[in-house]
Amino acid sequence: MFTGLVEEKGEVLSFHEQPEAWRMRVRANLVAQELELGDSVAINGCCLSVVEISKTILTFDVLEETRRLTNLKNIDPGSKVNLERSLRFNGRVGGHFLTGHVDGSGKIVELGIRAKDVILKIEVPREFEHYLVYKGCIGIDGISLTVAEVEENVLTVWLIPHTLQVTGLGDLKRGDKVNLEFDLLAKYTEKILSKQER
Repeated sequence: MFTGLVEEKGEVLSFHEQPEAWRMRVRANLVAQELELGDSVAINGCCLSVVEISKTILTFDVLEETRRLTNLKNIDPGSKVNLERSLRFNGRVGGHFLTGHVDGSGKIVELGIRAKDVILKIEVPREFEHYLVYKGCIGIDGISLTVAEVEENVLTVWLIPHTLQVTGLGDLKRGDKVNLEFDLLAKYTEKILSKQER
């Protein structure tokens, strides 16, 4: 489990195909601390297991299914990625609960300034439109954000300067893909209600 509070931007050093899976190497400073083999790290919101640790370099195996569903398929050496270690239950919990299981990707339709605020508009695949709720929670590239506006299958979030500084959102542009994780409670509720209607 994760909170969606990104700890740092990491740098992808390599991402190549191997016989069993794709292998990604990422440079991380803060996130590399206190990690052990097998620990979970969210990379752009995707939960991946650490398979090698060498000081500040972390290595992950990435399944083809993960590449298909996420924006990790567009990652090249030098790309910046959002990093978060898994949640510990011995302190405060900010953000909201994220599993790191990405539902799909959305497309940025606007990233710009409105008055003094920075807004981000994302077009969501139609099959997920019903999860968009005003003031609801959403994970975008592993970042816990609050939905500020909903127009059919387009959501808007407002970004504070800290989010733009700590995460990779400020580096994105119109047309870029982002990973989306919708509220887990909403998905369970939908499943339970659909069974009751039968």
